[in-house]
Amino acid sequence: MIQQESLVEYGARRVIITITAILCALLEIVDTTIVNVALNEMRGNMGATLSEIGWVITAYAIGNVIIVPMTSWLSQQFGRRNYFAVSIIIFTISSFLCGNAETMWELVLFRFIQGLGGGALLVTSQTIITESYPPEKRGMAQAIYGLGVIIGPTLGPPLGGYIVDNFTWPYIFYINIPIGVVATLLTLQFVRSPQYGEKKAASEIDWLGIGFLALAVGSLQYVLERGQEDDWFNDTTILILGIAAVLGFFFFIWRELVYKNPIVNIRVLSNGNLRVGTLLSFLMGFGLYGSTFIIPLYTQSLLGWTATQSGMLMIPAALTTAFMMPIIGKLLEKGVPQQYLVAAGMFLFFVFCLWGYKIITPDTGSEAFFWMLIVRGIGMGMLFIPITTLSLSTLQGKQIGEGAAFTGMMRQLGGSFGVALITTFVSRRNELHRMDLVSKLDSNNPAVINRVNATMASFVQKGMDLKKAAGSAYQSLELSVMRQATVLSYMDVFLYLGLLFLVCVPFVLMVKGSKKGGKVDASAMH
Repeated sequence: MIQQESLVEYGARRVIITITAILCALLEIVDTTIVNVALNEMRGNMGATLSEIGWVITAYAIGNVIIVPMTSWLSQQFGRRNYFAVSIIIFTISSFLCGNAETMWELVLFRFIQGLGGGALLVTSQTIITESYPPEKRGMAQAIYGLGVIIGPTLGPPLGGYIVDNFTWPYIFYINIPIGVVATLLTLQFVRSPQYGEKKAASEIDWLGIGFLALAVGSLQYVLERGQEDDWFNDTTILILGIAAVLGFFFFIWRELVYKNPIVNIRVLSNGNLRVGTLLSFLMGFGLYGSTFIIPLYTQSLLGWTATQSGMLMIPAALTTAFMMPIIGKLLEKGVPQQYLVAAGMFLFFVFCLWGYKIITPDTGSEAFFWMLIVRGIGMGMLFIPITTLSLSTLQGKQIGEGAAFTGMMRQLGGSFGVALITTFVSRRNELHRMDLVSKLDSNNPAVINRVNATMASFVQKGMDLKKAAGSAYQSLELSVMRQATVLSYMDVFLYLGLLFLVCVPFVLMVKGSKKGGKVDASAMH
């Protein structure tokens, strides 16, 4: 294996490589959220049901999660530069095919292929940036990479909203094409590959391990994405795939522990810091994607905002995170322990959630969100780089790439769990709060009677007959109850999400960090 210094770049070459890797990371992450705001228009054009159009998101996520754990092995098998370039090409071509899809299931297939191409971009971009910087600058390298990972999910909705409002939905895919072409050319020209030694022959490749991994994470991702809509394990498909996910993971772990050339080296999880780091990555994905999901949902469904307005709300927080990244990178370079920064970030995320719990009402104004989201931006800035460096801080050589693949997969799965659990939680709490509110509406209560009579009178004044006005008044009261129940459910989400992060703070402080905060030897990350 070549020495770690051989991949370090300087001057204009390092700048070009850094820009290329960030563009690719942004391409992948923005594409996970940009389609959310275009689903209604797609559904109309394709003549699809709400359930069918959800597959546009699900298919991409399944392709993504299947490929992430395999990136380390694939880089060794084909060479990192070649694998990275081919992944960009697959992503770019499938983006063009998505925009040209004529049927619903064509679009779903091309989104799955796009997910397979995109999964490699994230972990490999991180590796390429890290290796291009000397060891003393690697905290800053992680900060630069972190910009794409944290800001990407936030940029998706406003960008998608703007494109849908001003053009047509295929353009959310077409914008990837020029960026993909440029990134491919720059990768082939400037990115270098480490020397990995001999490739494995086809007969030595762990095909069974690949099959078990695809079965396990693909089934799990489907269950998480579709569970709430299909009534979880009361649905036969969800039940079968839930069992398939459990069995798939069991046989995958068994296979990787006994096979001489495993596709994923599970033994690397014997490292304590990496185990903690994968759990923290899961939690960070849960909070990052969960909060990015819940705030636009609340502002659009309850406050009546447009997709563009909801997306724009998140931009100050994203800019705050961007501002924080180089500061955190510098702190790590100066030796500030990662666990202190992670604990502080988690506490700030708790403050953000508690703030959200306090301010949301059926008619909260946009100005009330500003400082709350700034706190979220600072907290997220303090979580990403320290968690990454803490995870890899006591690994060496090839193990670092294997560790990076685990943290990447867990961040993605954390996001999927976050969205799935929040969706289910809101639905269940809605019912509970509605029943509780209805039980307090006594038909003999003067306040209730006055409310109904006043609403009836306003309908009568608009020309309704008395019977129809009475029905409309009670319907209005029911809508008001549902609206309040939904607000209470969102308040519960913020409260419990915040408490989850607060509970983790003392455990993070007990973790042993590396002696030099940001100086992670990432020479063998793939």
